[in-house]
This record gives sequence, C-alpha cells and structure tokens, in this order.
Amino acid sequence: MRTCSLYSLDALLLENCRAGVEILAKKKSTKFDGTRTVVAVDDKRLNAAHRIGKMPDFALKTVRAALFTARQNRLPEYKGRGRMPEYGEIVRPLARIRKGKTIAADKPSKTEKWSHQGRKLRAHRFCGLTLKTDRPGGHSFDCVVIFDPKYKQPLVLATNLSVSAFVVWQLYRDRWAVEQLPLAAKVMLGGGRAYVHGGESRFRLPELALLAGNVLSYVAAGSQPVSSGFWDRAARPTCGRLRRVLFRQDFSLLPVCEGKMRKKNSITAHLKTGVDAHRRKKAQPTALFTGN
Repeated sequence: MRTCSLYSLDALLLENCRAGVEILAKKKSTKFDGTRTVVAVDDKRLNAAHRIGKMPDFALKTVRAALFTARQNRLPEYKGRGRMPEYGEIVRPLARIRKGKTIAADKPSKTEKWSHQGRKLRAHRFCGLTLKTDRPGGHSFDCVVIFDPKYKQPLVLATNLSVSAFVVWQLYRDRWAVEQLPLAAKVMLGGGRAYVHGGESRFRLPELALLAGNVLSYVAAGSQPVSSGFWDRAARPTCGRLRRVLFRQDFSLLPVCEGKMRKKNSITAHLKTGVDAHRRKKAQPTALFTGN
C-alpha cells in the first residue's frame, strides 16, 4: 500500500508547478531576455530557496527589515593574528539600536534614484551577500533597501537578479496582482485548513481551491456590494463579504438556471472511508533467502 505524507495547501502551492501561481510573477522588461519567471515571496522561504542546487530567480521581502543581517560571500583578509576567518564580514543594511547604543548601517555598494507619482525614491544596494549562517562559497544574492517618502519604514528586498533596483521594485509590486487568488482560496474558502494524503490529490487540491477562489473573486467583483452587518457602512464588492452572504444561505434553496442536478452514479462501495482509507501500514519485509 502506497502512503504519502500529510500536505497542506500552503506546501502544495509552493511545491507543485502546475498550481503554484501564488509565488509566480511574469515580468517583461528590456533588462530580461524575453519573459522570465520570478519568485516573489517573503523571506520565510529565503533559506530554502538559497540552499537548493538550482536557485530560481527571486525577489523576496524581508519581514523583519530593521534586523536583517547578512554576510559577505568572501572571506576577509587575514590580519596576521588569531584564528583564520571562516565567515564573511557582517553586513547591516539598516541602522539599529542595541542596549542603548546605535549601530550604524554599512555603506552600500551602489545607490540608485528614480521618481514615481511625484515622489523621489532612492535605493541602496548591497552586492555579493550570503546568509548569516553560511560560509563563503555558496550562492550569492543582493540586498536592496528602497526608501519611499510615502512610508515610514524602508522596503528591504533580497534578490539574485542582476538588474537595477527599479526593476526589482517593480517585480515585487507585481506580487500583489497574483496574491488575490490564493487569498480567496486559503483564507476566505478555508483551503489553508485542508489536508490531503494521496499523490494525485496534491495537485487536485490547489487546482480546485484556486479555481473556486477565482470564481468567488470574479462573482464578487461583478455583483453589487453586500454589507456584512450594521457596522459595515462602506461595503465594497469583495470576496469575503460575498462568502459571508453565501454562508447564511441553504444550498438546496439556491435557484438553478438551466438543467437539473443529478447524482453521479459512481461505484464507490468497494472503497474504504474515513481513517481506514489512508491508514498507514508497515511494509512487510521480504525474505533475502528462501531457504532452498
């Protein structure tokens, strides 16, 4: 009996290329050779993405930007005394305060400036970095710190793309265009709390969840805004409000436009149900010698 591990929707969206549109964003630019696929996620996947053999193109946002620290992907020069260095020098993109003392930010490798909607943005780029816990010699990435007058805190991005900071900033902004479907599928429809065991189910669950989230978002956008309650005075056509309205309705009372719903006559009496359908069993050891 073949058994599979327990997989959640979050893991399936990241693992399956067929349904992993949550983290994929395609960007056309003169800086790229045609169209490339870029991963745009938070830094909780930076460690896993950094350690794999074939590292994908990524543009990641660091969650704890003020405390983000990396190392140079090269050994510092030996000072002639003490132990030989094993790690690269610490790189701090932003200043921080520790025990009442201010630790200044390191000098960036490059600086860039551009304008957007009347605002002047500037970026500090730190090149040739690796994770703080890694020794030199592995994959390198760059850290881009973007200062926008509209926000109090800077945006700290990590990328391995050899493009300008403006392109990296645009790539990460495109992330939110593909986040709507996983948001509707995982949060609004509860797909994030669903688990599967079978091999083919690892593909079907993300596909069905994303399809249902897409339909819910499309219907909500084309319908009149529905208030969630007396407190919702400025209702908007969102998938969450539509889900609350549908949750109060009985499925049997919903009108059917055309045709008649029928039960699918599938033969399932021979299949096990409940926990017996996916109960794990120990494999029977095979005898190496027959005794003959």
